[in-house]
Amino acid sequence: MGGITLGFSFLVVAILFTLIMFQKRKIKDHFKRNGGSVLQGVDNIMIFSKHDLKKITKNNSEVIGQGGFGKVYKGMLEDNTMVAVKTSIEVNEARKEDFTNEVTIQSQMMHNNIIKLLGCCLEVDVPMLVYEFAANGSLQDILHGDANHSLPLTLELRLDIATQAAEGLRYMHSSTNHTIRHGDIKPANILLTDKFVPKISDFGTSKLLTVDKDFTMFVVGSMGYIDPVFHKTGRLTQKSDVYSFGVVLLELISRKPTIYGENCSLIIEFQKAYDEMNTGRDMFDKEIAIEEQDIFILDEIGRLATDCLKEKVEERPDMNEVAERLVILRRARKHGHETYSFSPTYHDENSIERNPNSLGAEFRANSCATPSPS
Repeated sequence: MGGITLGFSFLVVAILFTLIMFQKRKIKDHFKRNGGSVLQGVDNIMIFSKHDLKKITKNNSEVIGQGGFGKVYKGMLEDNTMVAVKTSIEVNEARKEDFTNEVTIQSQMMHNNIIKLLGCCLEVDVPMLVYEFAANGSLQDILHGDANHSLPLTLELRLDIATQAAEGLRYMHSSTNHTIRHGDIKPANILLTDKFVPKISDFGTSKLLTVDKDFTMFVVGSMGYIDPVFHKTGRLTQKSDVYSFGVVLLELISRKPTIYGENCSLIIEFQKAYDEMNTGRDMFDKEIAIEEQDIFILDEIGRLATDCLKEKVEERPDMNEVAERLVILRRARKHGHETYSFSPTYHDENSIERNPNSLGAEFRANSCATPSPS
């Protein structure tokens, strides 16, 4: 009887040992497949073990959102730093180099208006990325959340958010060693700290592109924000981000989503307002369109947005110009619009009074205020 018990004990130990070795082998294989040998040599990011990740997220106990590839969890590092932990893309041998390049580039982006990648866990089937935490959620939540979550937003705060988000995009486009396009700019991907500092996040579509390549076979983006040229051709450029940012500007000044009311298009209605009345006054959020000087600022933001939305890519401003124009508007808001002026590089002498150029035939074709022909 004792021999049987001893033999059974040895069998249990052998099975447990085999399972442990199998688990270790599996973790090692995940780490290798997910580019661990490359990423562990990157200076700016921490490599977290699977055990570390469980402690950080308390076994994924608090879900705070849904990213492009999976759930986002709230976590805390050992030094009490709050973080957001999100699922990345599944990595295979063909995708390994692109993934490691993407993580390396993100780790090198040091700007106050871009969400900071702190580290990653590679010992799991799908890599997990650890980012700084943005306490106020997304601009989408603030602008369009339900009555319990939407907050009063002054014009000054909205202009600050627009200007700083533009600065983040300008940095992405021109201040790094690589050609970076975000590919999915929208309010849901602009996070806000406890002090309402905007942070560009979720570089979803860019993951589908090899670094420094313009074309992708997978046209991924968000309807209402996606550049029509990118949607049609698969060519993602920095001007595609400019287009999407133009839509965000319209949402900021109107507090309306891209489709509102009875199937009204925000882009079409703004274009119609400027074409017919040379002002977007009727579209502005009444909460901030009170004083004439504020309406002046809002109109100029609207005109900047319509420039971003031009049908011809080459006629859109780049993010350098967008950021600079917003900075000038913010200065005019603080010191009075009499100080308002643009460089002639950007505008002709009648720029303040001009009608914005057409957004393209597709934007003129339909309007929720104009019945379609039967």
